[in-house]
This record gives sequence, C-alpha cells and structure tokens, in this order.
Amino acid sequence: MKKHVFSFAAPVLLISALAAAAQARPAESRGVEHGRRYDRLVIRNVLVIDGKGTPMRGPMDVVVESNRIAAVRGADIRPDAYKTETHVIDGTGMYLLPGLINSHIHLHDERAGIPQPFEYEHKIYLSCGVTTVRDVGTDPKKAFAEKRKSQDGTIVAPRIFVYPVAGGRTPDEGRKAVRAIKEQGGDGVKIFGLDRDIMEAIVDEATKLGLKVAHHIGVEETDIRDAAAFGVDTIEHWYGIPDAALKGSQSFPPSYNYNNESDRFRWAGRLWREADPAKLDAVLEDMVKKGVGWIPTFSTYEACRDMTRARNLPWFREYLHPTLEDYFEPSPARHGAFSWGWSTEDEIAWKENYRIWMKAVRDFADKGGIVGAGDDAGFIYTLYGFTYLSELELLQEAGFHPIDVIQCATGNNAKLMGLEKELGRVRQGFLADLILVDENPLANLKYLYPTGVLDIKDGKPVVRGGIKWTIKDGIVYDTPRLMQDVKDMVRAARAARKG
Repeated sequence: MKKHVFSFAAPVLLISALAAAAQARPAESRGVEHGRRYDRLVIRNVLVIDGKGTPMRGPMDVVVESNRIAAVRGADIRPDAYKTETHVIDGTGMYLLPGLINSHIHLHDERAGIPQPFEYEHKIYLSCGVTTVRDVGTDPKKAFAEKRKSQDGTIVAPRIFVYPVAGGRTPDEGRKAVRAIKEQGGDGVKIFGLDRDIMEAIVDEATKLGLKVAHHIGVEETDIRDAAAFGVDTIEHWYGIPDAALKGSQSFPPSYNYNNESDRFRWAGRLWREADPAKLDAVLEDMVKKGVGWIPTFSTYEACRDMTRARNLPWFREYLHPTLEDYFEPSPARHGAFSWGWSTEDEIAWKENYRIWMKAVRDFADKGGIVGAGDDAGFIYTLYGFTYLSELELLQEAGFHPIDVIQCATGNNAKLMGLEKELGRVRQGFLADLILVDENPLANLKYLYPTGVLDIKDGKPVVRGGIKWTIKDGIVYDTPRLMQDVKDMVRAARAARKG
C-alpha cells in the first residue's frame, strides 16, 4: 500500500514567499492627508497585533470605511490589487495595533492656576498612540465640553470618556451627586476615600443608573474589601489593597500626618512590605471573584524609586511645557510636588515596594483578574503620553509578556470601561482607532515612543521606531506632525516667558 508523506515545509515556504513578495513591492501610499477622514481607506500589507492577547498575524489588509473597520483580511499582494482605490497606506514592514486606551487621565488646562492649553495634552496623547482616554476628576463642565468637541471632530484629540467625582456628607447627598452626573451625561463616576455608608450609597446608585465606578481608595475606614463587596468596577493605583492585608494599622511614626504629602508618599513606599502574604492572596482572590479590575498606574510613582532620573527625562528638553515644569518644582502647596528631602533610603524602600506591588498585580492577573493601563500624568515629573508608554514598560517589568501588555492597554481597558464591543481590537465592525508603527513593539516597547529608539547602523547613530500614523475615529493623523505641533507650542510658551 502506497504511503502518503505529508510535508509541512511546503506551506511554510509558501507563506514565506508571499511575505517576501509583499515586502518587495514598491511603496504605494497615496491620497492620505493629515487630519482627514475618508469614505474608504485601505491599509495594505501590514502585520497586525490585536488587543485580544494573541500573537501577531500577517501580512493583512485592513479596510476602513468612515469611522469603522469594514474588513480585516489576508494581504492581496497582486501589484494591481488596489489600483482603483483613492486612499491607500502602504503598511509594508509596519505593525498595526488598536489605538491605545488610557484608563486614568486628568485633562489639564492649567497647573497651579497658570494656563496650559488642552491642545498640548491632546496632541501628546495622540502622538503616543492613545486614541481613547478616561478622565477621572477634571472640572466636569470643561471635560464635557472637550468630549463634545472631540466627538464632533472640531478639535484634534482622543475620544474622551468622563467620570466626574461623586461625594457627599451623607448617603443621600452621595446618591444625589451620582444622579447629577448621570443627568450631565457622565460615563461613570470617580470616588475617593469615603465613610462606608456614603460609599455604599454612591456605588449602589451608580450601579442602578448603569454608571461604572472608579475608586481611588485613601487611608480610610474602607479598603478593597468594601469596594469589592459594594461593586466598584476598578481600583485606581493600589491604595486599599495592601491595607486590607495588614495586621492592624501600618507602622506609622507618631509624627505621621496624612495631609502632609511628604509623609504620605514617603510612608506609602513602606506599605507593601507590611502586607501579610496569606491575607494579601485572599484579598486578590476576593477582587477577582467580585469582578474588580485594577489600573495600577505604576508609572505615576516611578519618580519615588529614582528621583534624579525622573527630573531629567530626555523628552523634557523639547516637549515639557513651562507651566508643567513649574508645577513639578517641590512645594507643599501642590499635589504631587513632595520631592524635597527625598533620600536614598526612601528610594530603596520604594524599589522594594515596586517588587512586591508588581508581584501582586501579576498574581491578580494569574488568578483571572483584569489589569488595565493608565498614567495619571501631570504630577510627580510625569508627562502626558510618554508616561503612559512608561506604564507599558513597567507592566512588562511586572512579568507581563508584551502581547499581554498590549492587551492591557487595549482590549482590557475597553472591557473595564464597558466598551469591548466597540474598541480595543482590530476587528470588522469596530471603531477605527488604530496606530501604525514601523518597528515591532513586541520586540521592544520603546518603539512606541514618538522619540523612537537610538540605534547604530553602518557605524552611525540612527533613530528607529515611533508611531507613524495615528487613526482616531477614522481620522488619520501624521504622528510626527503632531509632535512638531507640540514642540512648537512648547517653544512659543518658553519664548513668551522670556518676554
């Protein structure tokens, strides 16, 4: 009987040949201008990194019609395949990702009372690939105004979801605050540390009205166990999690004053070491069981483990607005400007804090918890967008594979915001929020930075990477042009200071 020998080499060689042929095609981008949306746009021959936690695939062709993804299919490498198309981006050698989602931002049009244009923040975020933001605590009137302008396409900005702060002195006041947010058109509510009865009322009212709840727990009578029991959707930062695993109170010195930010941040760096590992494991299990997501914002506190580095980040030279630069200067009058007298011992403590904190986030994810990404920039030497990309690197440091890091930044964030049927994927029918990078971010997340990565080629320094195109709601933006706009804004603001 004749035996049939099946070879796996043939299909592999065919795929390799197709990819090589596609790479060999001459560039054919045409009909694409900065700041335009098209009835139909074809992105050809691109490698796709989706937001669902799966490996890269390609080459693929992606068709965008207006503000929706109309098709995602294998690349048609015939030279004349799209000769009748008017608007084409040649993605040969490029990587296509869903637009990044930032789950924790604050829209700032001033710092310490000194004006700073929203345009500055918006354009940096888009340049760093962030096409959607969740604002958690800006002046609601200003935030809603920016959201409407972004929706209408009258400003260059990410799509904006607004979670105003809800609070009150009584449970009834808390419920009233939530109803007012719903009437204003809020997408969710943000809460800080509250007495237990008020917190329970606010979360209950928000749940009834279909509003998500983001919780920044302070050192209060409530902690993550209360948040989980009441139905909070996401925990911001990490407060309330190690606290719930303490054996009593943290070992504060008698002079500790919570309202003194120098005290607060110094001793926050000594908190995780006091958490009982067994109790912490049970806390994480409870979070997962109750469906609480976690936005750790590692990048927000990174200065605490190396203050000198944080004060001298390379992108500050051209992209740090002087208003924000002034805000960063140490002062007890400004939130997050606590860095005076910071010591070697403080940094050592914070490095240990990160080690335990990162392990907790990784353990939470391993148990089935959903981890998202946010930057909370504009405080403690953190710059919008750039700090968000640092957050992705810190997630990798915490033990997440780059594929999973991208999922945290896209699909996971969409799910935590209740937007998983519209955003966070390169999928037919989804909103056309996409980014194109000319180097593989799975090989090096630094390729996402608009400043790129310094390398050596033929003995000479070259810059590789950087997002080349950012597409938000179907509107195509030339990313280097956005960054030039930011650079020009900073240069003009500095010149105005000099008079």
